[in-house]
Amino acid sequence: MPGLLRTIASRAAPALRPHAVTQRANIYTRPAKEKIGPVETAIGIGMFSLAILGPSGWILAHLEDYKRKE
Repeated sequence: MPGLLRTIASRAAPALRPHAVTQRANIYTRPAKEKIGPVETAIGIGMFSLAILGPSGWILAHLEDYKRKE
């Protein structure tokens, strides 16, 4: 019985699947148009850190306020 099911599944599977679409990523390996300086790098890292850690820090700082039921 498992052999029969395997045969049916192997014949039905290609018909049930949609046609495969080949996707290609456009990757270009060129140097950057403009150099990014250390100040811009520090500002970018700082903003990402603030965006990720800021909300959780706010919640942890106001945890006692959230515990009170009023």
